[in-house]
Amino acid sequence: MTTSSPRGHFIETVIRSFVDSKLTPLIVLASLLLGLFAILATPREEEPQIIVPMMDVFVEMPGASIQEVESRVTIPMEKKLMEIPGVEYVYSISMPGLSMAVVRFYVGEDEEDSLVKLYNKLYSNFDLIPPGATQPLVKPRSIDDVPILALTLWGEGYGPAELRRLAAELDNHIKDIPDVSETKLIGGQRRQLKILLDPVKMAAHHVDPVHIKRMLLAANHERPAGSYSRDNTEFLVDVGHYFHSAAEVEQVLVGAYDGRPIYLRDVARVEDGPEEPVHYVFISPGPAASTKGIAAAPGDQHPAVTISIAKRKGTNAIEIVERVMHKVEQLTGRLIPHDVQVTVTRDYGETAQEKSDELLKHLMIAVVSVTLLIALFLGWRASLVVLVAVPVTLAFTLLVYYLYGYTLNRVTLFALIFSIGILVDDPIVDVENIVRHFQLPRNKGRSIYDIAVEAVTEVQSPLILATLTVIFAILPMAFVSGLMGPYMRPIPIGSSTAMLFSMAVAFVITPWAAAKLLQREREDEGNAPQESWTTRVYRRVMTPLIYRPVIRWAFLLSVGLLLAGAVALLFVKVVHVKMLPFDNKSEFQIIIDMPEGTALEKTAQVAAAIGDYLKTVPEVTDYERYVGTASPYNFNGLVRHYFLRSGPNVADIQVNLVPKHQRAAQSHDIAKRVRPDIQEIARRYGARVKIAEVPPGPPVLQTLVAEVYGPRYDEQIAFAQRLKEMFEQTPGVVDVDWYVEAPQPKYRFAIDRKKAALSGITDARIVETLQVALDGKVIGLLHVPNASEDIPVILRVPRAQRSSLEDLQALRVIASDGRSIPLAELVDIEATHEAPYIYRKNLKRVVYVTGDVAGEEESPVYAILKLNDRLDRMTLPDGSAIPRYATQQPFLTETLSLKWDGEWQITYEVFRDLGLAFGAVLVLIYILVVAWFQSFKTPLVILAPIPLSLIGILPAHAMADAFFTATSMIGFIAGAGIVVRNSIILIDFAELRRREGMPLAEAVIDAGAVRFRPMLLTASAVIVGSAVILFDPIFQGLAISLMAGEVAATLLTRMAVPILYYLSERGGEPAQNRFFLF
Repeated sequence: MTTSSPRGHFIETVIRSFVDSKLTPLIVLASLLLGLFAILATPREEEPQIIVPMMDVFVEMPGASIQEVESRVTIPMEKKLMEIPGVEYVYSISMPGLSMAVVRFYVGEDEEDSLVKLYNKLYSNFDLIPPGATQPLVKPRSIDDVPILALTLWGEGYGPAELRRLAAELDNHIKDIPDVSETKLIGGQRRQLKILLDPVKMAAHHVDPVHIKRMLLAANHERPAGSYSRDNTEFLVDVGHYFHSAAEVEQVLVGAYDGRPIYLRDVARVEDGPEEPVHYVFISPGPAASTKGIAAAPGDQHPAVTISIAKRKGTNAIEIVERVMHKVEQLTGRLIPHDVQVTVTRDYGETAQEKSDELLKHLMIAVVSVTLLIALFLGWRASLVVLVAVPVTLAFTLLVYYLYGYTLNRVTLFALIFSIGILVDDPIVDVENIVRHFQLPRNKGRSIYDIAVEAVTEVQSPLILATLTVIFAILPMAFVSGLMGPYMRPIPIGSSTAMLFSMAVAFVITPWAAAKLLQREREDEGNAPQESWTTRVYRRVMTPLIYRPVIRWAFLLSVGLLLAGAVALLFVKVVHVKMLPFDNKSEFQIIIDMPEGTALEKTAQVAAAIGDYLKTVPEVTDYERYVGTASPYNFNGLVRHYFLRSGPNVADIQVNLVPKHQRAAQSHDIAKRVRPDIQEIARRYGARVKIAEVPPGPPVLQTLVAEVYGPRYDEQIAFAQRLKEMFEQTPGVVDVDWYVEAPQPKYRFAIDRKKAALSGITDARIVETLQVALDGKVIGLLHVPNASEDIPVILRVPRAQRSSLEDLQALRVIASDGRSIPLAELVDIEATHEAPYIYRKNLKRVVYVTGDVAGEEESPVYAILKLNDRLDRMTLPDGSAIPRYATQQPFLTETLSLKWDGEWQITYEVFRDLGLAFGAVLVLIYILVVAWFQSFKTPLVILAPIPLSLIGILPAHAMADAFFTATSMIGFIAGAGIVVRNSIILIDFAELRRREGMPLAEAVIDAGAVRFRPMLLTASAVIVGSAVILFDPIFQGLAISLMAGEVAATLLTRMAVPILYYLSERGGEPAQNRFFLF
């Protein structure tokens, strides 16, 4: 017997030590309390944290062209950044006068170490900064920067300026709340002291903008001058004066003409009021506004200001949101007027609370369901044993989550739900064997504790082996690389941890609970156990399969044909492959891009037209239009850098939906429904519009991305234009865009240096004059005590007098002899266009063409296949085919080439790594089983049935109209561990019977008959435990794979394994004693 090994004696000693120990119930109680502590203390989030150190680096080079910025700043900086250990990607954009680089490290790199390495590299190469360029500005980016809460202030009769003031005061109070990180105000008009120069009056008084600027800078000056001592007292001396009011600014002396002083009020108008609009933010109720407590008519437009709030790393989003909302309630009526509405337009704390509560409820439902199942098969007392063992296992696993630094999120909790069906197998095997031993005649009158120890000891070795095989099947998934690695890692980590604790509980807690709870079920002890009807049916089916070759081979052939037919579903596209399906969220964004050069009012008109459509969508509670600025970004926006979107030609619309339990349609279906109408509106205005949904996993630049490389940028753009047209003509590809800016009209003022020099006017003075007139110049701050925000003092020409070339040519500059000379005499104007920005990735120029997928085949895989078919018909000028790269950047860019990226890259990496993990699983299990059975054939028999679960998995995906996703693959791999586990227990029992002298055929049938009930029970437990996650959009594939795979395994594998074992051992010697691992 298996207990003859030294380790078997050790396990038996452990079991005997706890089966009647007073310490065991204390362990149960302590574990449950520790689990409760872990649930309460572990921070909760909706999604798991993904650590990807990412930094933005900005270097300015004022006046430099795009090409000069690239050659002088971007390329040298990129080369240095790529030298940093741990850097995976360096993306860059070269713009007029500015270079921006995004440095992304490998997933899992330490954020602080990465930042230190970046600073060291930059600071040690400051000597390479070209003249005219600024020092690098580094902005670290993190998932913790994503706002968890957005509060939008609006009210009848309140304008942008008043709302901005209220929001700024509220923001100052929110910043005082513990664990609140960055906050940001979006929208409204800040208070500003505007000095609006009058060109006519300036000319009459012989002053120009540059002179006025210098006089104002000199006047707005106050400093400590030092101190002096007298009569044993030290006196401090301050000198100068800051601006405190508009009246003070008006009195500034800016010059003298014709013997009279010239005050600022003589040449300019000073206004203390709201800034000139550079963006608009509006909130509008939707048809479902009443569900959110918004009392306004759908579509009404109200100016608004949004406060976005982020949390500190490692803190609980739910608690922080509660503190902020409590603060808002306290300030309502005191700081915030009662007629100002504070609408929550984002609450990730609430969604995290809902998701964690829902999953914890599902966890309890799964435990209770499995317990009821055990009661149905083995009786209610046996089910109580499971009801003790499973919560103890889960409690220890939750404690490990807390100690390991995990948060309670959808993935960590799904890992526990997913593992219930697996970990319950340990107590099931124990309890079933204990019940069987109670009924053996030889055990009549024996101590219940001895029987429990004997029963558990009998199965301990195959139980340990089977548990390790499941762990070996699941754990390699923890080594998936890329962005999906940390997203998926809680599943193998949590499940493997739960399995280890389940095995420990099976030896410590389960025998004790069984001995205590099953004592009264021994009334019929000593009577010969009666076989159940399922066992009798199994014997009737297996007998002809073993003894009749024709039936046996017909069965195996039928199984092979079923497997081939199931796999064929993938190739005929009945089952589609996708990385992850979309989740059912309560929000999505609409990203609007107008051609470069579009005025702010025109962009606002497009956003308003789309808003008029949204007010007809029944599921919309409210929508916020952010014109000229970015909306509060999510993780998707962090990766795509939506937070940097600004300018008159861009707009975002944040669309909020009623909670998912109050609507029938999923958010993805709603987004698909509104897309055609929104695209039609965009087409009428010449806008490019994208529907940005919250991604189900790690975000990417876009679902479908083509990177075009080549020797010349104009050739890359030309090819990208053709590729963009292909995207637009490919069915199922939507939201097509490219990263090439439209030519923006541009005028170049070329200075006539000879005329300027003869007049004593420098180039710098002319440049500065135009800068003050057009962009304005911040002179300093208006020093007002207790102001909620900085109040800048800005010098510029009024909009009406700087809106044409004639206005700019009429501006005058003072010559060295005092003459006032118009710019028209000093400059020549050239009409041109702004060149497109230059994008680079890992030291190579690139043009991006992007798109999304919608329709029946919502996977980039199929879109890429269609596009590749069309690309096959395209050739380069020399007649050769266009090189295409699936996963790696081209090494050389001497010819045009294309690389597919986006979700395809993650899909490839995930399925590649899962495939490698599955290969490692097979090797590990094979080695383990060889060591156990001391046979090279038997492990092959055990591994052979693994693919048979696909007979259930793939047709089930087809019937459910579900994608075969990464979670489906995880379910298949985990199911493989269960198949192997049950096969090991079955074959181990058959060999036990053979060693007792039973013939091979009878031993095989008897082993299957005896072990059929616990195997059926395990399969049923997996199905019941997984049923609670069947309707989750993301983890539906996992549930389908486990449930359908177990059905197929129960119906086919339980027959295939005995047949294959019989065929492999037929004619051989009786099973020999194996090498004992345990």
